[in-house]
Amino acid sequence: MDQSIFRAYDIRGKYPSQINAETVREVMPTIVKALAMPQKGLKMVVLGHDARLSSPELYGACIEALEKEKGVQVIQAGLITTPMLYFLVNKHKAAGGITITASHNPKEYNGLKMVRASAIPVSGKDVLKWM
Repeated sequence: MDQSIFRAYDIRGKYPSQINAETVREVMPTIVKALAMPQKGLKMVVLGHDARLSSPELYGACIEALEKEKGVQVIQAGLITTPMLYFLVNKHKAAGGITITASHNPKEYNGLKMVRASAIPVSGKDVLKWM
């Protein structure tokens, strides 16, 4: 796995050479640990994606990987904005949230933006430390 995808505010890279469904499945158990770190256990995760053409594939890989994690309930929000993710994490009192997005980056990029409860950001670099 290309470690350069682990950024200060997210996990992001060029699709599909740096980030793809396989990358998502590989990193998801570590993301779950990072989201659950301040809590006794992870219970609920809000999951969404942006409108990039590669997002549905990565979204599906996230669902697949999260469903393999014991005790994780996934709220599938579908197509959402990042502020909507923050709102839904708080509304559902979720342990965390993930949205598939590369934010302002060009269309060939995609990634994962992660937050803990209360929409507290999780750094891609923090996830890398857990790997």
